[in-house]
Amino acid sequence: MNGRIHFFDYHPPVADIREEVLAGLSRRPKRVAPKYFYDQRGSQLFDAITEAPEYYPTRTEVDILESNGSQIADFLGNDCMLMELGSGSSRKIRVLLDALQPAAYVPLDISRSHLLDAATSLAQDYPELEVYAACTDYSSDFELPELPADLPRAAFFPGSSIGNFEPEEAGQLLKRVGRHLGEGGKLLIGVDLKKDKAKLDAAYNDAGNVTAAFNLNLLERINRELEADFRLECFEHLAFFNEDAGRVEMHLRSTREQQVSVAGQPIRFAEGESLHTENSYKYSVEEFQALAEDSGYQAETVWTDEGQLFSVHCLRYRGGLNGKSMHN
Repeated sequence: MNGRIHFFDYHPPVADIREEVLAGLSRRPKRVAPKYFYDQRGSQLFDAITEAPEYYPTRTEVDILESNGSQIADFLGNDCMLMELGSGSSRKIRVLLDALQPAAYVPLDISRSHLLDAATSLAQDYPELEVYAACTDYSSDFELPELPADLPRAAFFPGSSIGNFEPEEAGQLLKRVGRHLGEGGKLLIGVDLKKDKAKLDAAYNDAGNVTAAFNLNLLERINRELEADFRLECFEHLAFFNEDAGRVEMHLRSTREQQVSVAGQPIRFAEGESLHTENSYKYSVEEFQALAEDSGYQAETVWTDEGQLFSVHCLRYRGGLNGKSMHN
């Protein structure tokens, strides 16, 4: 392994996963948090989704980053410590690394194997870069390793992953990130925009059924890690834009009345009952800037594509260093 990688494992123990999944399956309606999509296979399937012709967000965001790299570098600053929430396939971060040439890179991801693979590849391709990879769950209070304290701080949160959180939860997440960044820290964040329902529905129901496989893989993971017996052939992928709520919803719908066992607990499904697996909120530019400002940020700059499909925002944290900071 490249000597410039520092790896820190704060991944939640199986007992925590069991408790959270069982609690979600006991709710009405049933829910499991989308963070559990991202085991190794789930992360690979999501990378495949980003290549689907119907799925516009990734290529549109990459285009925005590439077209505005020098301005983004001016905003975030060279020689900074760049934290990324959800390290993903590293395609987008490479655009930033080339433009910024930061002193250190801090990728955060809940998928240990995917994070380690991505961090290793980046360390090999950017040999002067110090990489502090942390396997952690940033959907709640998250830990960071001890990091150099003398570098300006910036964060990158791509892919409109902020949309997976309820708006109030999204605000809380932005505040947590801000406390790690500290006053004056900068955040570059991708946010999917509201648009035609048909385009949104198509993006989450690709003709190649990769999104369906990604959704169903959640049940495979629960089977493997929590000794469950979900029969995948008895569930179907369902995704649609809920216009009233302003979000795309993903569900796994039971095609029959059935009972499954999860960690020794019986879970009943009625025919047609769904397990809610993900929300993806869509915002107007003004709606998201208002959310960010309520969370302690100053909106500095925003870029969108010509089709007004996607937005990338530059935010500056104006709160104080209350709570944890990035150099805890």
